[in-house]
Amino acid sequence: MGPRTRKAVATVGILAFLAFYVWAVVSLAHFIPDAWWAQVLYFAVAGLAWGVPVLPLIKWGEKG
Repeated sequence: MGPRTRKAVATVGILAFLAFYVWAVVSLAHFIPDAWWAQVLYFAVAGLAWGVPVLPLIKWGEKG
């Protein structure tokens, strides 16, 4: 697979994952208690956690 194709596949994969991730985070937010600290904690963790599964895909897309 050529480098341009690999980057295109990685880009589509990242966009598909992020669309699903945002949908899941917003759907699960309904179950978080109304306490402000619980919502801040949930969205802080959710806002940072998307990078963990995306990083290997980015590295794969950048491989020569």
